[in-house]
Amino acid sequence: MARITLRQLLDHAAEHGYGVPAFNINNMEQGLAIMDAAKAVDAPVILQASRGARSYAGDIMLSKMIEAFEAMYPTIPLCIHQDHGDVEATCATAIQHGFTSVMMDGSLKADGKTAADYDYNVDITRRVVDMAHWVGASVEGELGVLGSLESGGGEQEDGHGLEGTVGHDQLLTDPDQAVDFVARTKVDALAIAMGTSHGAYKFSRQPDGDILAMGVIEEIHRRLPHTHLVMHGSSSVPQELQELFNANGGEMPQTWGVPVSEIQRGIRHGVRKINIDTDCRLAMTAIFRKVAQEDRREFDPRKFLKPAMEAMKVLCRTRFEDFGAAGHASSIKVTPLAEMARLYRSGALDPKVASLAHAAE
Repeated sequence: MARITLRQLLDHAAEHGYGVPAFNINNMEQGLAIMDAAKAVDAPVILQASRGARSYAGDIMLSKMIEAFEAMYPTIPLCIHQDHGDVEATCATAIQHGFTSVMMDGSLKADGKTAADYDYNVDITRRVVDMAHWVGASVEGELGVLGSLESGGGEQEDGHGLEGTVGHDQLLTDPDQAVDFVARTKVDALAIAMGTSHGAYKFSRQPDGDILAMGVIEEIHRRLPHTHLVMHGSSSVPQELQELFNANGGEMPQTWGVPVSEIQRGIRHGVRKINIDTDCRLAMTAIFRKVAQEDRREFDPRKFLKPAMEAMKVLCRTRFEDFGAAGHASSIKVTPLAEMARLYRSGALDPKVASLAHAAE
């Protein structure tokens, strides 16, 4: 099946009331685990690569791997997404290498560490939208700074993330500003800030409304019912994976992630894309440690990677099912990029339009 844009996939998710996990990848093994899980439950896929992943694997290797995934899993709609683009060039080169969707994170300046002001965010996001829509690709923007409401700061992931601390007003997306931002930028999806953060150490206790502000999602969805919302930093950091990691020589302090039940609450209020990276890393590295602990003589990388892939596959399958994406891949008919570009230029896909299906009517 041809690659799908984020806009088309999230429109389908909105019409059928489900969310789509967006899994970060760096290598072949992670990609195969995700695609195997999707095939097992007939789920559409968002594979996303950060700037760090692109540097690690190389754009040519990533693009060729994705071509291989398309050939190996022809029934699975596949969105290829640039995660946390820092400048226009990052997004442009992603599209040149076959990405069907890009995120322009204008909440931070080009250094990826310093909080940007609102006008900067609107201006750079709108420029990326103009560029991407011209060729039919989708754009995700971010409003508010991703970070912890407990500490006032964020955690770096692949060189991206708030450095230092900011006030709660910047760590929580303002609903009024969200309405203006979507209208001025015409983004296809909006990542919002409500207390989640990158990495494993999201919360020092089981999160409640004081440190995970799900009410922000609900209010923004009330005001922007046709805008697809995105939750970043939404790994759940399962307790059993923490325990497996530590039982085999790891030293991960007790931590809490985003409960699946809260993500499901978000899906009921407009969340369509849920970013997951830490859970996948933890699922694989816990198995690496287990294999190394059980047979200290083992040196064949395949003996580490095969069971690690299986553990990640189980995790990904569970998330497809948790978020309601299972069973939907085969019902999606992919719209070519050229047709998406035509619809954007005609104004049929402006944010006020409920979905791609409505635009075609």
